[in-house]
Amino acid sequence: MFEGGRFGVGLTVDVLDVPSWPAELVPAGAVARPTRLGEAMPVAARTDAEIALELQRIQQAESALAAYRAELICELAARRPDTTDRQLGKPGAASPDWLPGPGNPPSAGVSEFFADELAMVLNCSRAEATTQAELSTTLVEHLPATWAALADSALGWPRARAVAAELSGPVRELAPQVIAAVEAAVLPGARELPVTRVRAAVRRELLRHDAAAAERRRRQAERCADVVVHPAPDGMAELSVFLPQPMAAAIRETVDRYGRMAKEDGDSRPIGQLRVSALGDLVLRPWDTSRPPVTAHLDVLAPVGALFAAAAGHDTCPVGHQLPHHADAAPVAGDPSVSGGPASAASCRQVAPAEVEGQPITAAQLRALLEGLDALCPGGLQAPTGGSLGISLLDPATGALRATATRGELARSVRRGCPAHPGADCACPVLGPPAPSHRYRPSAVQHRFTRSRDRGCRHPGCGNRPGWADLDHVLPHADGGATACENLCCLCRRHHRLKTFAPGWRFAMTPDGILRVTTPSGVTRKTRPPDMAATTPDGATRSTRSTRPPDMPATTPDGATRSTRPPDMPATTPDGATRSTRPPDMAATGPPPSGPPLPARPPGRSPVDHSPPPATEDGDSARF
Repeated sequence: MFEGGRFGVGLTVDVLDVPSWPAELVPAGAVARPTRLGEAMPVAARTDAEIALELQRIQQAESALAAYRAELICELAARRPDTTDRQLGKPGAASPDWLPGPGNPPSAGVSEFFADELAMVLNCSRAEATTQAELSTTLVEHLPATWAALADSALGWPRARAVAAELSGPVRELAPQVIAAVEAAVLPGARELPVTRVRAAVRRELLRHDAAAAERRRRQAERCADVVVHPAPDGMAELSVFLPQPMAAAIRETVDRYGRMAKEDGDSRPIGQLRVSALGDLVLRPWDTSRPPVTAHLDVLAPVGALFAAAAGHDTCPVGHQLPHHADAAPVAGDPSVSGGPASAASCRQVAPAEVEGQPITAAQLRALLEGLDALCPGGLQAPTGGSLGISLLDPATGALRATATRGELARSVRRGCPAHPGADCACPVLGPPAPSHRYRPSAVQHRFTRSRDRGCRHPGCGNRPGWADLDHVLPHADGGATACENLCCLCRRHHRLKTFAPGWRFAMTPDGILRVTTPSGVTRKTRPPDMAATTPDGATRSTRSTRPPDMPATTPDGATRSTRPPDMPATTPDGATRSTRPPDMAATGPPPSGPPLPARPPGRSPVDHSPPPATEDGDSARF
């Protein structure tokens, strides 16, 4: 414990093998969980001075832990050399045309996929993991004095991070003596300076020691200029532009002048909104017909309830809350499906919101968007001009995708009805997932189904859109993996390459699309299709049956191991009976399907499919 005061925070590292608290000794109604620090050391019992002192001690402990984390990251990176990466010119190698993001240069001698493994270990994004790896390497290997000050709690993590961030690029090209001189000049006074001034001090010393190198880095940074969008709450987003400072200042001054001109002309909107409007007009130029038109692509996901709410003409929801919900849920007052009366305001909370590019929007925003796209009309919903309309049918209890169809396919299914019971009002399904294919390349309907189910790269922590993703066999086709939606998932090109070429990674997927990814260090993360619930209505966990390599066992939540078998081997029950498994759309009786065996991959063909996906049937796709 720390000295002084009535309580303190202490850190002890030891290996403990303590059995769990016996469940039968836990009192009824009590929850077994670790003791919280606020319970062991009540904050209400401290004086103001003691609270301030304890906060400072916590900051010191965080500094020491940050230095220790940097050591751990550097050691793990040293065990992942780039000798296992695909070299330029070989199939599956990284494209030299893709530059790293600003401030995230690749680490020399470290595998290009190390950041992906670190992201799964820390459960963060790959961008954050890349930054952590770069900062750790800079501190431990190039800034020993700064790292020592951090480890000894003489310098806080925010300032140490600022020094390392400013020097992470220069350490690659400047002599160690120059880096040491910059560190020696900045470090003594860094603790007394704000973080922004610490960064400015480092830049000033770099210019003083080597102005030519600073100019080279500026020109290199200009090549990393880019425009990205960061989602924000309440249907908003941030448009981030990384560009040269003079151009940024000129753009800001221009939109500010136009905004103030609009304000002087009587526009009552806030000045910030006027600046944004001016920027949008200058970029989109709706009045300029002399330039070739540019079409923007948007993925709009609109559940039926949200469409009803949007069509109602206001933000309330008279019928949208009739979306399927748990059978044991209490009826909502005013539910038309129960009493025939109008919906209450509380029932509107049960409506699943619409999404644009994966971000939720309100019913009013959806209505304005669909009207602007000419997709919401008095006769119903139609494909936007120059766009497409797809319909996805989800399981009402679990959210698992059951079928996809175009509007024409859905209309034909309704007219045709059940082929086994023509004219009867039966409960037989007339739509289902696409049938497996005997080819290596997925069919058009498989593309549509899988992209609608995954809606982007399924690798944990990756948010790349489906337009940037390949369809990949989870169990490789060359190893007997079927070209079936139960064995296909969307992976962006980077994570497609990781799965195919990076050693030690393991991928497995359940038939309903739950993907499990295991790193070479043994960390496992799983991702679900965006619409799938984590548990079934009765609270039980979902099935863990998966498509996995033969040497990858499945484990139950309690740690037991389940054996795997070839797909054509029947399962044996404890009483000796056998049970067979079949695809959901295969009849229970009848001879096995005939057809040629699955062909092997053509010789010399790379397992990474670089060809664009085929066009979907009827010219439609699973998105707007």
